[in-house]
Amino acid sequence: MDRRSFMLATGGALAATTALGTGAEAAPDRDLLGSAVRFNIISDIQGDLADLGKALDDIHATNPRSAGLGVAGDITPRGYDFEYAQVRSVLDRHPHPKNVAWAIGNHEFYVPKWRDPDTLAQDTWPNGATEDSLFRSFHHFAGRNTVYSETSFNGVPVLCLGTERYARYHDPKLWDEVWLSDQQFTWLERRLAYWDRWRKPVMVLTHHPLPNTVSGTRNKLYLGDYLQADRLLAVLGRYRDVFLFSGHTHWDLNLSDWVVRRVVPGSGNLEGFTVVNTGAVQTGWVDDGKGGETSLGGSFNQGLQVEVHHRAVVIKARDFTTGTWLKQITVPLRNSP
Repeated sequence: MDRRSFMLATGGALAATTALGTGAEAAPDRDLLGSAVRFNIISDIQGDLADLGKALDDIHATNPRSAGLGVAGDITPRGYDFEYAQVRSVLDRHPHPKNVAWAIGNHEFYVPKWRDPDTLAQDTWPNGATEDSLFRSFHHFAGRNTVYSETSFNGVPVLCLGTERYARYHDPKLWDEVWLSDQQFTWLERRLAYWDRWRKPVMVLTHHPLPNTVSGTRNKLYLGDYLQADRLLAVLGRYRDVFLFSGHTHWDLNLSDWVVRRVVPGSGNLEGFTVVNTGAVQTGWVDDGKGGETSLGGSFNQGLQVEVHHRAVVIKARDFTTGTWLKQITVPLRNSP
């Protein structure tokens, strides 16, 4: 199933961004570092279970004491319970960090497009599937009762965000657009403020990217993913030491804007916050030069290793297929004690 056939192109506001990392950056200043908490982030598995296994094996080889694994959505191709079980089976067969933070993606809501697992039937959407059943499947798999959550990776706070409605059930003109409740916004504001008082960097995982940030997000396909993009930007933009990791685009981590600083006007934070593309386990994409995108083809399997040091965060892009580092960047922390 081609996920792009279900995308809806809508408009979005322009954003101020600065690209970080145009290649293999210089080694970080050791005065910024010291002991670190190391963890890993992947996204967009979408049924590519063989590449998931390769990614887990590579993570274990390069970071055997990883403090956690963040998965930024599209855990399954469609959201069937048996597909979640297949992901769990791969985890059981491969070494992986004990702590896993799951974010929900749009592919977790694709059961209604199918009459049964073998019969695509978009004309008769939702084919008897209820919105509640889709959320229940995710909650059961993730072991919680909300799409948003907080996890600790050896003392590093990791916040997962996610849509609380599948938009198509609420507006026939929409499909995958993200909607966050007032409760989720309030929770996010309180947790970011709490950790800022403790001068801790915060890792935020969300499947959909914010417009005009990392690779692909100036493309019309990704400008309208959030129904409340400005509100979310206003919350995140206040904090210098927030790191937002987003997936969904599958765009190549070799691109120069794989990491950016996003400055939100009126936030009072003139340095902005860091936004990072997670790459993807399944199929890579790049710009086609015509306002769309094209598949990279061949073998594609990318993700991140994150190192949180005393005074800096180091983010490394990894090619799991070739077992090579693609690039890295060091972001100094303002809030180090």
